[in-house]
Amino acid sequence: MEIIHQVVVFDAADLAAQSTFWAGVLGGTVDAEDDWHMVLVDGRPRVGVQLAPDHVAPGWPDGTPQQMHLDLWVDDPLAAHDHVMSLGATVLKEAEDGDAPDAFRV
Repeated sequence: MEIIHQVVVFDAADLAAQSTFWAGVLGGTVDAEDDWHMVLVDGRPRVGVQLAPDHVAPGWPDGTPQQMHLDLWVDDPLAAHDHVMSLGATVLKEAEDGDAPDAFRV
């Protein structure tokens, strides 16, 4: 068996907000249908967002359990932070040592 297509799919109550956010993060565009949006990067599917009207985003670190997350490595963490914040991201945990090569933000 050869896997010819693989994407991560998020449930969302607000398709437009979620797909627009991920398109901005990944530098892509949104191909929208009524209950499904696909984020394309360089014309290739990267992230799907499917309508789940009753979806409640998980709380972190407390509350609704984490459902999943993406780890994204970038060449300029400060610029990436500013970029995703401009798209509406929320900081859940500051980097403990932002200058460390393995530092992360949540």
